[in-house]
Amino acid sequence: MPRKLTAGRLPMTVAATLALFASTSVAMPAFAGECPSDQVMAGAMEPGATAPEGVTDDVLASIDLSSKGSTWKGNALRFRKLVIQPGGVVPWHSHEARPANILIVEGSITEYRSTCKVPIQHKAGEVTAEFGSLAHWWKNNGSKPAVLYSADILPPMSKDDHAM
Repeated sequence: MPRKLTAGRLPMTVAATLALFASTSVAMPAFAGECPSDQVMAGAMEPGATAPEGVTDDVLASIDLSSKGSTWKGNALRFRKLVIQPGGVVPWHSHEARPANILIVEGSITEYRSTCKVPIQHKAGEVTAEFGSLAHWWKNNGSKPAVLYSADILPPMSKDDHAM
């Protein structure tokens, strides 16, 4: 049964929820899955693992972008599904020449980013954009597989369709 709101008064549950939200939102230093602003620094994290471990990388679709003009010659738009087992690793890689968007759909994964002094925890439902001077690696520190979908643009020099 719907509750009736009286002008100037909120039901106790709504008031309590708003108060809780206000108190926690002030204390949060960053959005979920982002580096806290006081931890951002170029060269903050040294390169980590250099080989994939416990990860499957399936290319679901790929589009040759050459038809879009000479600027795009040899580039491809790629869509992948990655499953990282507990303890699994997506190795250190750069996004200087390969922008990507990553959607975490199951589990959680920890990112070790060159531009952040602390590891970043990503949970299901979050999206992270990877571009520019960013280099990083990921590890599944959880107890269940992490499932990620990745959309990225491969530059012409990327011959390997499974380049991380």
